[in-house]
Amino acid sequence: MSTTTTRISKVGVVVVPVTDQARSIAFYVDTLGFEKRADVPFGGDAYRWVEVAPPGADTTIALAPPPPDSEKPGGRQTGICLNTADVDATHAELRDRGVDVDEEVSRMGDPVPPMFWFRDNEANVVLVVEAPAE
Repeated sequence: MSTTTTRISKVGVVVVPVTDQARSIAFYVDTLGFEKRADVPFGGDAYRWVEVAPPGADTTIALAPPPPDSEKPGGRQTGICLNTADVDATHAELRDRGVDVDEEVSRMGDPVPPMFWFRDNEANVVLVVEAPAE
């Protein structure tokens, strides 16, 4: 057993580099129904720091410009896993809103919960997993 401790208390923000912040805000807020939690200029007004999140969530997603000299953003596996109490209804709602979702919900059997992936407006991949409501 490890005796190492940490002062880290939570995951605060997950950063997703995007090329078009306005389109990404529209996708996450208008299409997915997330809240915009922050939208502030920085770097001499050359950039904006934007954070979005599902209503009531603690952790936010920053839709940030890519760092200088980085690879072009988009088309990446984000590692973000969103929870829903009803994966089938969420899949249908997102599909009906025009989101690029997997054709069907993946069901691997217990103990793996039902899940599906979707691609945002820049083809970044996000996972949605059914988890009991807290």
